[in-house]
Amino acid sequence: QVQLVESGGSSVQSGGSLRLSCAASGSTFGIYAMGWYRQAPGKQRELVARIISGGVTNYADSVKGRFTISRDDAKNTVYLQMNSLKPEDTAVYYCNVDAYRGSYWGQGTQVTVSS
Repeated sequence: QVQLVESGGSSVQSGGSLRLSCAASGSTFGIYAMGWYRQAPGKQRELVARIISGGVTNYADSVKGRFTISRDDAKNTVYLQMNSLKPEDTAVYYCNVDAYRGSYWGQGTQVTVSS
């Protein structure tokens, strides 16, 4: 089992920045991908950004150029730096980890961007 603890969600004004963190613990051996998803009210959960072993990243088109995902393997932590936030970025952000033993989700952290 892998446990995920997210932090960094908050309320900010449009144009502001936030940094989300997600620390993995437990059976972290075999983690090959870490990422962030988000779910806005009334919408499906969607991929925001993902990083796999070796540092290859992919982003949703809506966040390219504004968000940056990174990971610290020594700390088993993934970060999401969010700049130039927009009201449409308002959602619950979920950390996701893919390991050889399965896929795991965090409890979610709320990001609210006001205009």
